[in-house]
Amino acid sequence: MALTNAGAIELAKLAIADSGTAINNTNAYLGVGDSSTAFSAAHTDLQAASNKSRKGMEATYPQRSSGALTFRSLWGTSEGNHAWAEWGVFNASTSGVMWSRKVEALGTKTSSQSWQLTATCTLAAA
Repeated sequence: MALTNAGAIELAKLAIADSGTAINNTNAYLGVGDSSTAFSAAHTDLQAASNKSRKGMEATYPQRSSGALTFRSLWGTSEGNHAWAEWGVFNASTSGVMWSRKVEALGTKTSSQSWQLTATCTLAAA
């Protein structure tokens, strides 16, 4: 999953304690939407016009193993009932910073289903 420009800036701020909002269980969110617009590092939100939502973390998430960060959220039967074509990691329930975004067709969720999304982002040296 690619890091956005805003996500890179947020990481830089956090690295030197220059404000920024860390991603932890209280303020980490996964978002899903129905847009298949190609990724751009300049994106600041999911590209879906209306079919998009964010969900907070399940208990004990996010998790870190070495440079890998794992996020996990659950959408209940009344939430996110549309095609899931994009997803991203955020540091707020609305607005905030979209750290990363992935365009990926995951299927269409219906009101008879609950879906869990698990995303792993790996930070690695080049």
